[in-house]
Amino acid sequence: MPKRSWVRVAGALALLAAVAACGGTPRKPAAAPPARTGPSGSPVGTTAAAAPPADPAAVWAKWGLRPLPAAPAAPADKPVKLSADGEVPVFSEVPTRDRVVFITVDDGAEKDPRFVEMMTDLRVPFSMFLTRDIVRGDYGYFKPLQALGNHIHNHSTDHPAMSTISPERQHAEVCDAQAALTEQYGTAPLLFRPPYGDGAHSAGLRGAVRACGPRAVVLWRESMQIHDMQYQAADKKLRPGDIILAHFRGPKDLKGESMTAMFGELLSRIREQGFAVARLEDYVDAG
Repeated sequence: MPKRSWVRVAGALALLAAVAACGGTPRKPAAAPPARTGPSGSPVGTTAAAAPPADPAAVWAKWGLRPLPAAPAAPADKPVKLSADGEVPVFSEVPTRDRVVFITVDDGAEKDPRFVEMMTDLRVPFSMFLTRDIVRGDYGYFKPLQALGNHIHNHSTDHPAMSTISPERQHAEVCDAQAALTEQYGTAPLLFRPPYGDGAHSAGLRGAVRACGPRAVVLWRESMQIHDMQYQAADKKLRPGDIILAHFRGPKDLKGESMTAMFGELLSRIREQGFAVARLEDYVDAG
């Protein structure tokens, strides 16, 4: 190419560069590199928007209920002391000034999925005392309830009146259930409840409990029926630290009512008397 042609080309390129620098059509920016994400899928270095908290009143209203008072923080000095020397205490209430009661639910015959939904919504703590032969057909039903923080305890192998059976069978009733529940739920039951509360104070039963692993025998002060509670106190009132007994039962045993309806009635009776529900195990010092 002649020298003059090279000069003309160079001049044209210089002119184009000057026009671009003085506000001509800008170049398209390079695409940003894809954002790195963490295990949750949120971009690294950013904060994912948190879902708005559910309105507690609306959650309780779903079940036709009003919220309970909030339970106080678990005490640092737990009032129920379990002895390390093998002594097995028997208790039906917790010595506390906190205005709380404790819910326990026995047996395991009714396995209503709506009750799991209810407890997932409301997060009311309770303790389960399960009978092996009643729950063995569906151990899995109770695992979502356990995952909510509710503890599983021992309620015998096949629910006999303990005072009517031999010492050998008492031992089997406690030990066989203890082994099965430990295997299924990954934690050894800390507490034992004899069916019907029968024989709770006998040396033979307490010896069987001590030998098989549970650390205490738990009874109750009130029991929930269908729409109301039965009270041991003459004034028919709850007191701080009372343990309440309920059961996994459905329409067959509740005159057509569902377990969720019964449990809702229980929560309403507790609320009417101005109590919160606390977790029993938070008040028990296992040493």
